[in-house]
Amino acid sequence: MPIYEFICQKCHRRMSSLVRDISAPFAPKCSSCGSTHLSHAVSGFAYHKLLKAVWKESGEPTIHTGEDYYKDPRNIGRWMEKKFQDLGQELPSQIQEKIQAAREGVLPEPLKDLKSASPTAAYD
Repeated sequence: MPIYEFICQKCHRRMSSLVRDISAPFAPKCSSCGSTHLSHAVSGFAYHKLLKAVWKESGEPTIHTGEDYYKDPRNIGRWMEKKFQDLGQELPSQIQEKIQAAREGVLPEPLKDLKSASPTAAYD
């Protein structure tokens, strides 16, 4: 199901149209003014970077004493990834999955219980 983008020749607005069946007749209309005088526009595209490119752009992971370093989701797991790379070993897939999940905002199971805990709370 492609999405086509158009520019209205009457009101000059950009619009996009989802085509559910490419074999069916397709007559797009401007969603703003209703005109059928449209011209095809070049669509945007996504560009995904490799982890090496992200590291190169944001700098090598270094040891920081400030706690702000680990608030940046790009740094989660970087130390471990770098250590495995330095040792010439492949990071186990289970650890890779947990690091990626953490970068996407999903806490590992043992840490979910601590999310709402107060750092000054007393534990028995």
